[in-house]
Amino acid sequence: MPFFAYASMFLILPAATVMIGAFKTTGGGYTLDNVSSIIHTPNIRDAFVESIRISLTTALLGGLFGLLIAYAALRKGTPNWIRSAYGTFSGVAANFGGIPLAFAFIATLGTIGIVTQLIQDLFGVNIYQHGFAIWSRRGVELVYLYFQIPLMFLVIAPAIDGLRAEWSEASSNLGASRWQYWRHIGMPVLMPSILGAVILLFGNSFAAYATAYSLTSGTGLPLVPILIGNDLSGNVLANPNEGQALALGMFVVLAAMMIFYIPLQRRASRWAR
Repeated sequence: MPFFAYASMFLILPAATVMIGAFKTTGGGYTLDNVSSIIHTPNIRDAFVESIRISLTTALLGGLFGLLIAYAALRKGTPNWIRSAYGTFSGVAANFGGIPLAFAFIATLGTIGIVTQLIQDLFGVNIYQHGFAIWSRRGVELVYLYFQIPLMFLVIAPAIDGLRAEWSEASSNLGASRWQYWRHIGMPVLMPSILGAVILLFGNSFAAYATAYSLTSGTGLPLVPILIGNDLSGNVLANPNEGQALALGMFVVLAAMMIFYIPLQRRASRWAR
């Protein structure tokens, strides 16, 4: 009962409110205009495309680098202090975001940031003249990787710990190469966890708001969470029902990712059965 009460208050009820509000007008009537605007309004459509693009990029890169770092830190023979140090850092970095994280990167890689100025002094190269900007899509992706990679470490670490040393030893005794071990044993065991972690990273990036808003000032890059914030908090152009329609669109995107994930996860988990 406590679980169902908690789920109803903080999951089911808010989701139902969003779904109903997406089909209502400011006057209380019902309409499809809010939902149809997602497809027919160019800036909203572009925001969804941009959000999905950034989320996929950071989820895949964060998943890849997080997996490699986690294996390097947790593999047999690595000193225990490395695992403890990176585990502690990951716990902090995975939850570090918003205005503090944006300010840290602006101070480091902004137009007059420390690293930007150092690169220009040492090499005579202004990275902003070569297409990079901290408030651009590439800049936002770089900042998102700061918390995506540590989150991948935290999520995938238990799965890597589950790889038994005797599996590797047995495959080696049977004449298997290291590649064959990972191809037929290691990766099949890890794949369900990897797929689930990448989906988690996608959702984490897709719903991020404060970091992107702080980097772009809410206008430099069209993202769905920023548009929702503008609809809900705008003093003049406030449109909460359109914001709820955008939130419903986010539900649909995440549901589509889960539908895509379920058959892949089922196929990847065959080995365990």
